[in-house]
This record gives sequence, structure tokens and C-alpha cells, in this order.
Amino acid sequence: MKLEIHPEYVETTVTCACGAVYHTRSTRQNIRIGICAACHPFYTGQQRFVDTAGRVDKFNKRFANMSPVQKKSKKGK
Repeated sequence: MKLEIHPEYVETTVTCACGAVYHTRSTRQNIRIGICAACHPFYTGQQRFVDTAGRVDKFNKRFANMSPVQKKSKKGK
């Protein structure tokens, strides 16, 4: 590494809104985040799909009559 061109790399605390605290190293100190692996719905298994303004129903109605994409056959066989 070249001297005097890199930012200072210090120990920091990452704090989530759910209360989880992680200790790591970063160029910033005391980072606050809104969601982490301890509270993210994908990682906790409690993921719910929120349908705002009927967008899912609108999508399903729009593409209900579409046929599935046909597989392309290999040429020469």
C-alpha cells in the first residue's frame, strides 16, 4: 500500500434500529443502520409480500392470458 493516500481505518460499532450491535472496522465510526441480518424479513423467515394499491392484482390481470414462453429447439437436430 502507498503511504498517506488511504483513509484512516478504525474500529467501529454498527448499530441497527432493532438493537443489534456489530463490532467491525471501517473508515467511519459509529454507523447506524435501519435493518440488519438479525431483523431483515428475508433472513428471519418472516417475509411477507405487501401489495400496495393492488399492484399484484393489476399485474396478474394484465398478464393472465399470456401463454408460457416456448422453448427454442436446437437447430440441426
